[in-house]
Amino acid sequence: MKWIACLLAAAALSACASPNQRSETVRICDEQGCSDRPRNSSTFVPEDSISPAEAEKIAKLTALAENDPRAAFDLGLRYFRGDGITKNSYEALNWMRHAAERGDVEAQLAVGRFYLMGLEEMGSDPAEAETWLSLAASRGNAEAAKLLKQAQQAKKDEIEYRRWVNAHRLYWYGYWANGYVYRGYWRDTAWYFR
Repeated sequence: MKWIACLLAAAALSACASPNQRSETVRICDEQGCSDRPRNSSTFVPEDSISPAEAEKIAKLTALAENDPRAAFDLGLRYFRGDGITKNSYEALNWMRHAAERGDVEAQLAVGRFYLMGLEEMGSDPAEAETWLSLAASRGNAEAAKLLKQAQQAKKDEIEYRRWVNAHRLYWYGYWANGYVYRGYWRDTAWYFR
């Protein structure tokens, strides 16, 4: 018992002897090596290296996407994939919804799938998925009709739905990478859509 008291006293004395001073620098190590940097400086994060030509293509696609659902679909897909633009799932969903709200059946299916499976920062919403999948299914999309049943079942049994989502999530994310095809193509200085 006595040795515990001595140990505690020694720890208290050592704390008093060396006050807890915060260093004004912090050691940062990266692929270039290590260096001490001021604690109050911000870390430099280089912007994605998008060429001026690629930036022009995306700017023209964005302008077209305001009025053309096919362009909005392509822009949403590019945002989801990070193809020629910084990957941003929030913008991907916004542009897909923009196309879906203008009656694009494939975009309605895509938005339904977004809500059925959820995204990185957005959880799933079976009721919202049901709305979008119903629209696509009513226009004859067979895949939407199949997924609509999943969305309706999900509203009834949350636990079973979570199991289904976890079992299929990687498959769905892979589908976004190569399952959908772009409708437009860039030629010379303009976008063309089929």
